[in-house]
Amino acid sequence: MKSLAIIVTHPIQYYVPVYQQLAKACRLRVFYTWGEKGAASKYDPDFNKHIQWDIPLLEGYPFEFQENTAKDPGSHHYKGIVNPKLIENIKAFQPDAILIYGWAYQSHLAAMRYFKGKIPIWFRGDSNLLDETSRVRKILRKLFLIWVYQHIDLAFYVASANKAYYKAFGLNETKLVFAPHAVDNERFSTAPKQASENIREHLNIKNDEVLILFAGKLESKKNPLLLLKAFAEITLANTHLLFVGNGELEVQLKASAQLHHKKDKLQKVHFMDFQNQSQMPAVYQACDLFCLPSQGPGETWGLAINEAMAAGKAILASDKVGSATDLILKNKNGDTFTSGDLTDLKNKLQFLCKHRESLLAMGLVSKEIIENWTFEQQVNVLIKTLND
Repeated sequence: MKSLAIIVTHPIQYYVPVYQQLAKACRLRVFYTWGEKGAASKYDPDFNKHIQWDIPLLEGYPFEFQENTAKDPGSHHYKGIVNPKLIENIKAFQPDAILIYGWAYQSHLAAMRYFKGKIPIWFRGDSNLLDETSRVRKILRKLFLIWVYQHIDLAFYVASANKAYYKAFGLNETKLVFAPHAVDNERFSTAPKQASENIREHLNIKNDEVLILFAGKLESKKNPLLLLKAFAEITLANTHLLFVGNGELEVQLKASAQLHHKKDKLQKVHFMDFQNQSQMPAVYQACDLFCLPSQGPGETWGLAINEAMAAGKAILASDKVGSATDLILKNKNGDTFTSGDLTDLKNKLQFLCKHRESLLAMGLVSKEIIENWTFEQQVNVLIKTLND
């Protein structure tokens, strides 16, 4: 049985199911470079609260917490991951290949450089070219990233925008392998019906009314204020908007909704605090249309779209969302709008929310599309590549 080492900062709910399946098909070891603190409950400044995921993230696969000697440990900066014994520990494991998640940490880049030419180096990330940068910065960035990616043998790209990114920085087709971004489709598609009905009932949303959902960090990158403004200006009755999450814009969003509370439409804006993983399937099931109006920078994918599609929902997203090109088919399962364009967003909302029956039909298409974006597909690709 072949051996695979994985280098990643900390347990992530979207990655752990992949590790659990890999552990059944190869000799696996995951090296967590943040250290034990990376798996503990942490204060998330974007959510503005401590977060501890309520699904098990340290079960069903072998792992090692690495000693992290960084002065300011964490995944938020390059010098936050410093592991003096990482290379030694990987050598002791004797892997047939090394899969690295993210290069922008001191130890990750050091491992890439050390093992290049000794053990096949695989890479996983979801960056793209959707965010605009100045010409000078673009040139410097390109030169640097070409140098970085010279140290890898294969990149497992998540979709078309990510593939274009790798090709722009020197990787050709022979070094690129498709391994789809995924979530636990089954979990998000099988929420108890009563739980989602309870959410709608609690918010006083009738069965024939449309519920638009935004779920995520209430931050500038995701641009929830634009969605609120667009919703306030559409002319459809029987339509509600629900924000689920917390963050820096929470006070401003609630104040804006309260400021216009005399308008009947703004009385149909609802807020829920951050909901943990076990609660989110019911939240998605309660809505009719999921909207991600991100303006970036850095909305490299938007896995909430996978989750909403697995729940069988229509999708509206901005063209700055990395997954939009691959997962949204215009007028089939939703639409995209030009990021930051209030009029375009308003028109798309107006069109999509006109008939709830159309949204239900689009949701069925979403479910069909996302059936092929699974952990199993990702694992099969990794194992096939390892065995080949």
